[in-house]
Amino acid sequence: MSAYLIAEIEVKDAEAYAEYTAQTPGLVARHGGKFIIRGGATKALEGEWAGRLAVMEFPDQAALETFWNDPDYRKIVGIRHNNSTGRVVAVEGV
Repeated sequence: MSAYLIAEIEVKDAEAYAEYTAQTPGLVARHGGKFIIRGGATKALEGEWAGRLAVMEFPDQAALETFWNDPDYRKIVGIRHNNSTGRVVAVEGV
């Protein structure tokens, strides 16, 4: 069953954050994942929306967690933490 990593991110420093976004596609692909949504224009239909949205699809929850815990990803996640705020959730598909 597919699993999705969904992130809502408010970028504080776009130039510094770009270093993180340049490195993530290869890491996601390494674990069988792909971006479904990556940035792009958003329009809040209800409530407030703070920033950019990313949705990644993985073959299953195990692949998602292997990506999340990959030492190479852990090396760059600090770039995201230092230059943005947000929320990240893992969701199993139907």
